Amino acid sequence: MPELGPDTEVRFVKGVGERRAKALAEAGIRRVSDLLLRLPYRYEDRSAGRPAQAVRDGESASVEVVVESLRVRPTRRRNLKIVELRARDDTGPVRATWFNQRHLKQVLRPGRRIVLFGAAKVAYPGAPPEFSNPKYELVTGPPPPRLDPPTGDEPPRTETADSGGAPDSLPDPLPDPLPDPLHVGRIVPIYERLGEIHPRQFRRILHDLVESGAGAEPGCLPEELVTRLGLPSREEALREVHFPEPDAELASLAGRRSPGHRRLILEEFFSFALGLLLRRREDRTGRAGGGSFPVSDAVRDLFRKVVPFRLTGSQRDTLRTIAREFAGPLPMRRLLQGDVGSGKTIVAVVAALIVIDNGAQAALMAPTEVLAEQHFATIRRLLEPHRIRVALLTSGLSAADRRATLTAAASGWAQFVIGTHSLIQEGAEFRNLGFAVVDEQHRFGVEQRQLLVERGAGCDLLVMTATPIPRTLTMALHGDLDLSELTELPPGRQPIETIVRGFAELDSVHDLARSEVRRGRQAFYVCPFIEDSEAVDGSGVERRFAELAEGPFRGLRLDLVHGRVPAAQRDRVMTAFAAGEVDVLVATTVIEVGVDIPNATVMVVENAERFGLAQLHQLRGRVGRGRFPSTAALVHGGELTESAKRRLEVLEKTADGFRIAEEDLAIRGPGDFFGARQHGVPPFRVADLERDAEFLRQARREAQRFLDSGAEEREEGQRILAEVRGAWGDRFGLTKGG
Repeated sequence: MPELGPDTEVRFVKGVGERRAKALAEAGIRRVSDLLLRLPYRYEDRSAGRPAQAVRDGESASVEVVVESLRVRPTRRRNLKIVELRARDDTGPVRATWFNQRHLKQVLRPGRRIVLFGAAKVAYPGAPPEFSNPKYELVTGPPPPRLDPPTGDEPPRTETADSGGAPDSLPDPLPDPLPDPLHVGRIVPIYERLGEIHPRQFRRILHDLVESGAGAEPGCLPEELVTRLGLPSREEALREVHFPEPDAELASLAGRRSPGHRRLILEEFFSFALGLLLRRREDRTGRAGGGSFPVSDAVRDLFRKVVPFRLTGSQRDTLRTIAREFAGPLPMRRLLQGDVGSGKTIVAVVAALIVIDNGAQAALMAPTEVLAEQHFATIRRLLEPHRIRVALLTSGLSAADRRATLTAAASGWAQFVIGTHSLIQEGAEFRNLGFAVVDEQHRFGVEQRQLLVERGAGCDLLVMTATPIPRTLTMALHGDLDLSELTELPPGRQPIETIVRGFAELDSVHDLARSEVRRGRQAFYVCPFIEDSEAVDGSGVERRFAELAEGPFRGLRLDLVHGRVPAAQRDRVMTAFAAGEVDVLVATTVIEVGVDIPNATVMVVENAERFGLAQLHQLRGRVGRGRFPSTAALVHGGELTESAKRRLEVLEKTADGFRIAEEDLAIRGPGDFFGARQHGVPPFRVADLERDAEFLRQARREAQRFLDSGAEEREEGQRILAEVRGAWGDRFGLTKGG
């Protein structure tokens, strides 16, 4: 067996082996370092036993008792059996019940001494304490039965035998039933169950691993920082978080604020922040062709012709910053956040004019064909009258059109290329790409935006998002980018009234849409599904389209788009809607971003409770884009969950996308902030982006200080940098060398 170290495969750890290693691998645990960082998700104080008569109602208590009797009681539900335990200590009786754990009859035999731990219910003063599904630990008694069940740390099992039998699938036998200080008489760590590995077994594996010294690695926090902040060593931190001392504060452990937790959280964030700084440094190694992009008088004149209206203050500030970075020797890496309708596209177009004026090309990558086509139409309308050649590259093009665009981009004839993922697929090349724009960044991963940048050596990058990101997530997702924000809406944008209605009030929503159409306006009508769903009220978009056309919107001009509509047909429908030839567009969320219809004043969203806050805010932003007041009607079905009710209330009260983003993060957490489409959330094992935001800010400061101190000249610094490159190199595209 190899000597245990951070990179040792878990199958070599005592108590794991090949079979359990497979279960651990499914949970992302492949090496010893992964195992050590699988921290308890909670702790239980089993250190002090209480006499039965001293247990108070509602408190978590540990009592040592002798089993008097145990019976399995049937219920009216055929698959539900209740196990009832009667026991006592020197002060009086104790009761306990479990559900569907009939195998306990083999274990908790009369005369056996056990420890029960859990929340107690005391019906009245002097009544025996009653425990529901408590944990238990065998203390003394006869030899264990031939088939021994799992301990009380695991969830209840459902069995199929009629009475008193063993469970269908049994774990490894319990050890000899002597008091085990790992599981009772202390603050006990509680781990999630992983496959066939029960929490009790996982606790033993971790204990043996910690005791073996496998965590005695220096880690990647500089010793100076550890000393300055008074943090424990990495080995001490791992011992504390897995097996706390008896005098440890339970509240700090539960809140992940013990010294050990703080050390591990800061270390993980420090490693991540240092990786971002290394990537930032490597990514700014010089511009394509070695030149910069100064702003000429000619491009200033062109800008005034292309954009005849006055920009907002934040648009002007952002463009001044971009122009300053264009003129510098290093390529720009900038994130532009702006609420729906704040004018990000105009900023990107003006920036592209500067690059094109200097003889280089610009490219804009959008996540969907609808959005790419919308950008293409808008940008071509702005630039082609001024003899700037704009091209479109998507998978929906014909073979001939695709070849023509690829040739135009590779030869340099196309000065501004707009497209989808097709821009980063094999065969897409540029003659001199100087400026890359990634729109709706949350739809792409870090690797995808890097592939676009690599189409032009050292080209400038502008990442745009209309889904405002909380500052903590911005640091995590885009920590290698500088941040600009558009905080104002262009003049003339109208406020959007948001109303929340149930399906019972749908007629009034239909009346609202009809009245706006009679005034010459248009409406969106969004459904979450293409086809009917049995799980929720409401109809699929195809059925709802037919119902609206024959019912409340009879006589109006309706059309339909969704993800299965061919791209060419979808384009025709959107063009007709933009031209005012369609009164009501019935759709799924394919119209979520990039659709600009100034005449649309009503947005109806059915089953609004099925959407996240950011998505509803995006849908709402499809109206209010002209000079007419607009309304977003969010229609929900059935009883709302607390989370859904909170989301809809937030949208009713505010239209501030940045505040909405903070609420969304608080409701859903960082892992699901963007839903299943988000590719960029880092896989932190100890740290939590919402809970530990201050640690992330501190880690960024300390990582910069570490690099500025000349760390690469010292042996410790070289070791830490090598460890960071190993941990984050693939994700950030870092070179393995220095």
